[in-house]
Amino acid sequence: MNKEHKIAVIGLGYVGLPLARLFATQYPVVGFDINQKRVADLQAGTDSTLELDDEVLQSVLLQKNPLNEKNIIKGLFCSVDLSDIQNANIYIVTVPTPVDKHNRPDLTPLYKSSETVAKVLKKNDIVIYESTVYPGVTEEECVPVLEKISGFKFNVDFFVGYSPERINPGDKEHTVEKILKVTSGSTPEIGRVVDDLYKSVITAGTHLAPTIKVAEASKVIENSQRDINIAFMNELAKIFSLMDIDTHDVLEAAGTKWNFLKFKPGLVGGHCIGVDPFYLAQKAQEVGYYSELILTARRLNDSMGAFVASQVVKLMIQKDIKIKDAKILNLGITFKENCPDIRNSKAIDVITNLQEYGAELIIFDPWADPKEVLDEYGIICHSQIIEEQQKYDAIVLTVAHNEFLNINFKNLLKEEGVVYDVKGVLEKNKANKRL
Repeated sequence: MNKEHKIAVIGLGYVGLPLARLFATQYPVVGFDINQKRVADLQAGTDSTLELDDEVLQSVLLQKNPLNEKNIIKGLFCSVDLSDIQNANIYIVTVPTPVDKHNRPDLTPLYKSSETVAKVLKKNDIVIYESTVYPGVTEEECVPVLEKISGFKFNVDFFVGYSPERINPGDKEHTVEKILKVTSGSTPEIGRVVDDLYKSVITAGTHLAPTIKVAEASKVIENSQRDINIAFMNELAKIFSLMDIDTHDVLEAAGTKWNFLKFKPGLVGGHCIGVDPFYLAQKAQEVGYYSELILTARRLNDSMGAFVASQVVKLMIQKDIKIKDAKILNLGITFKENCPDIRNSKAIDVITNLQEYGAELIIFDPWADPKEVLDEYGIICHSQIIEEQQKYDAIVLTVAHNEFLNINFKNLLKEEGVVYDVKGVLEKNKANKRL
């Protein structure tokens, strides 16, 4: 286990690419992905997810495969060719773990990536999973795939590790090397190898968990905890709305106490917080426990799109604005601010609910790719605000992109038009109501 590490990162999305880039500052790395356009863009030195500045990516980029070189050459080469990762001895899997339409864990990407790795697996190789899963997936679901296709025996011929990703998409402050990393291995010795590997590039340090299942559980409860806390804030927002109290004013007052947890109400989407709790709930059900709190929080958070739409409609009715055929400008379609990721965005729930009331929605988001939005949600998204001659009846801010904070809403609104601030980021005199 003291041989030189040669690393293959499987999946070059929001998690895999920053990790591959970081390892490439110290080791020879090949990033593997099945998306040919994605790989071509990366090899040309451009990251469409904007997680890496082009300059940073280009600083480690190689035009030849470093795993095939006799001498150790650190750097990153991106490929769609399976043969390009066959000389690796460390495989790191960073594929997404979504849920299906019934909110059940969909492990298909993990199965497929495990099959891919198994085809090139060699004796003494280590496969490390970073995807968020429920406890047991690595050893009970992924390892059998590796064994079946490779013909090797687990913990004899090959080994596995688990180190959950903690990337925060769009966050340029808490980058991968600055976030403490939980690590684990299938044996105590492999645990130390995995820990040392990450420790060599993670400046924030590492925490070696005693088992893979502990590491898996630690990740899935991180996002479940946030989901539950935000659900409480969302329930408060619904209660205080009936009392005609500004929730943000209440939270500002309560937040003056040193140990008050400063969560805010909002739309909970994305590929982590809005998904991961279902993984834990599913596993709990399998072992005979029904997770009331986790699932209740999920239902409450998933109801917020409809709630926001109803609040906007009530404001419009109070202003005697006819809802049917009203023109509403929706600001934002990505799942969070200053990030182009539209996966599982709950802004779409606000939009579709307002459309059901008969309103005409115009969506503006300078961060989102219009083609991607059309393919994913079937709606047209504009990268610039359309200046309406008759102006808008309402403006709904669903995502707090920096570009939205200094918009002059008076120039876009009809005289009696309304502004609803889902994120609570606008100055009070700019919005009629905040969530």
